Amino acid sequence: MGNQRRSWPNVVEGINALKAGAIGRVYFGKGWYTNNRTSIGIGKEVEVPKWLDWDLWQGPAPRMKYKDNIVHYNWHWLWHWGTGEALNNGTHMIDLLRWGMQVDYPIRVGSNGGRYRYQDDWETPDTQVINLDFAEGLSMSWEGRSCNGKPIEGSSVGVMFYGENGSMLIPGGNSYSIFDLEGNLVKEVKNTQEIDPRNNSNPAELLDALHIQNMFSAIQNGTSLNADIDSGHKSTLLVQLGNIAQRTGRSLNIDPNNGHILQDSDAQKLWSRAYENGWEMKL
Repeated sequence: MGNQRRSWPNVVEGINALKAGAIGRVYFGKGWYTNNRTSIGIGKEVEVPKWLDWDLWQGPAPRMKYKDNIVHYNWHWLWHWGTGEALNNGTHMIDLLRWGMQVDYPIRVGSNGGRYRYQDDWETPDTQVINLDFAEGLSMSWEGRSCNGKPIEGSSVGVMFYGENGSMLIPGGNSYSIFDLEGNLVKEVKNTQEIDPRNNSNPAELLDALHIQNMFSAIQNGTSLNADIDSGHKSTLLVQLGNIAQRTGRSLNIDPNNGHILQDSDAQKLWSRAYENGWEMKL
């Protein structure tokens, strides 16, 4: 679900240093993702390609007509199937922030942005800022820019933690840097392996393999998981809440005990989705 950085050695080292007080009490964290995605145009209804099982591809979603600009990747930007850049890439960074700041569910979530760059079939925001406040007295935000790839802190993707005594940067790769309150570099841990966060198919092969090996070891030897399903759920939910705030156009109050939306029937309608007959989730 996007929390594989919990198995990247230098990132683990950096988070452990953060928790040990390397920059003092952390009270704000910022994550980001930038890219230069092009327009997806206006799709036309055409015959389904012979190589594609369109019914199976749609899974539990109510059936729609096939258009020539959906498969393979552009479904991300359509609310019927996708969740935008927030869940496509934001989850990775929100998980890092939540891990480092040692929080679970927020008390308040807001989101601003929209589809600004092109006029086409793209529905989800191409520009979005999600803000989350926590009862512990801290906040985090995620900035997504799908159509303007100017890096932040020299990286197309990353997080920055801000604390009483300094800040810590974890960019897209297996590295971290610590700065004092004047912005002077105090410590830098680098990794030589090249990583391309914008590569859709293979951004970090060798590092991600460590995460997979951890899962195999848990199955075979009972090794503790670096990222369990509960942490995956929490980090995913936070960005989903951001999307719900975006779609309702207002800030949401959240129960910090379970992440549920409080006293907002319109927002609650987006807590789940409509299912195709026969594909309903049954517990």
